[in-house]
Amino acid sequence: MPRSVNSVASRQRRKKILKQAKGYFGRRKNVWTVAKNAVEKGLTYAYRDRKN
Repeated sequence: MPRSVNSVASRQRRKKILKQAKGYFGRRKNVWTVAKNAVEKGLTYAYRDRKN
């Protein structure tokens, strides 16, 4: 029996992050691991700076 992986959900998850990384410079906009870190950090800053 073949291994079942939910690639539809995985792709959607990645696309969501890459969509948020739109407008970033260099690899931050199209490489999954780099974009994920950049978006995560950006959202952290956005949350923090709403408090200040």
